[in-house]
Amino acid sequence: MNTTVIAGGDASSILVPHVVKGVTQFGTDVTHKSRARGSAITTPALALDDLVWPRRDLCPMADTPLAEIIDFLVETGQRLAFDRNVYLQQALEEMVHFSTLGRRVLENSYRDLPLLFDRVRIQEEAERNFGDLRMIDGWPSINPGRRTRVRAIPPRLIHILAGNAPVVPPLTIIRGALSKGVHLLKMPSNDMFTATALLRTMADVDPDHPIVRSFSAVYWRGGDASLESAIFRSQYFDKIVVWGGDAAVRHVSGYVGPGFEMVSFDPKVSISMLGREIFADETSLRDAARRGAGASLIFNQDACNSSRFHFVEGGTGDVDLYCEHLLEAMAVDVRYGDGPNGPIPPPETLEAVEMLGFLEPLYRIFGRPDGRGMVVRSDQPVDFHPSGKLVNVVRVDDLADALDHVTVATQTVGIFPPARRVALRDRLGSAGVQHIATLGEGEGFGGTPHDACWPLHRVMRWVLDEGEE
Repeated sequence: MNTTVIAGGDASSILVPHVVKGVTQFGTDVTHKSRARGSAITTPALALDDLVWPRRDLCPMADTPLAEIIDFLVETGQRLAFDRNVYLQQALEEMVHFSTLGRRVLENSYRDLPLLFDRVRIQEEAERNFGDLRMIDGWPSINPGRRTRVRAIPPRLIHILAGNAPVVPPLTIIRGALSKGVHLLKMPSNDMFTATALLRTMADVDPDHPIVRSFSAVYWRGGDASLESAIFRSQYFDKIVVWGGDAAVRHVSGYVGPGFEMVSFDPKVSISMLGREIFADETSLRDAARRGAGASLIFNQDACNSSRFHFVEGGTGDVDLYCEHLLEAMAVDVRYGDGPNGPIPPPETLEAVEMLGFLEPLYRIFGRPDGRGMVVRSDQPVDFHPSGKLVNVVRVDDLADALDHVTVATQTVGIFPPARRVALRDRLGSAGVQHIATLGEGEGFGGTPHDACWPLHRVMRWVLDEGEE
């Protein structure tokens, strides 16, 4: 393999560090223009040989007890207190130049990182993904009479990270550590700082720990065939884990072949379902609207679990009343979403909304593109992708009518009131939904499935050994 060097750093560029097998690298060898904001950035050159771990060697964590790995992750979490962690503070200052999320939301995300490194959550993640934890530390017998043993062999993974939510890097690192594998993290152009801030914190805990030596986080421009064709190979990695949009998933799929698989956390759309019970009184309606707004404002509606369509059961007058309350609630800040100063829909979406405004009363538009939110009420879902704090409220006679619009691309369904959830969950699951929750109450980490799978179980290599010991 060769070293890729593109000269051209300058004083006005933003310096993006890399972490390679636990070692932080700074350099101005390569200049890029960020796709997120057009800013010039510089990175160290990529020495491609350093981005792979030879297959003849065991992964660094292979013989590290899982209990020690969990202890290390917990200690890392204790060092992620934002006010004491200079790496996170530096990351925040740089992220405001690239992320579509506002400073307040970004800072809240960083301040909440220690919650992900909670011992109970990590332990549950391991137990429910692996089942028998002996399989991660050794070769337990699964059928003594037949002398068969199984081990979850540490995987060799590439991770194509998404930058829409700062939760992606910590989840990847936690799960990666629990897998005991080796991990190359390809950072996205709209988040080139969170992953390295976490890995640098881990190096401060113990620079020589096997966990630290098992991770690299670097940036290259996505689609660089000369680089990707060199490392997206089964001789170096077992699988490539893709977070991201349709284009990213389709691009990576071109490298998939025998011995090199893709695990995709691909684009999803989430919805809300609200029963006619919310119109019982003003308090119930305001509570429902607050929950609906919170579900739609997650990371400024840029995350897969943020709701874009609200199916509301009732007559047009009642549903319009919900729209008014929803619009009011969307203008209020939530922890992971900007209320009065949020994003606005893209121009092509605004043009489509404007056209629908001429079709009243079939459609009704609430709000305007001022960052406080907009709502389109209709009897059928709109044929465009609501984004930029735009929600499509769809009036239905019965909540079950929403099932006609649920597919395998529907990730999270928030239902309110809670009593309606139980009667719908089997049919929703059968239609393709992956996560069903009481509206405004879903979490989704700490021993729970992700995109209808146990992610750690899916990335491991389950190897069978038969014969006498």
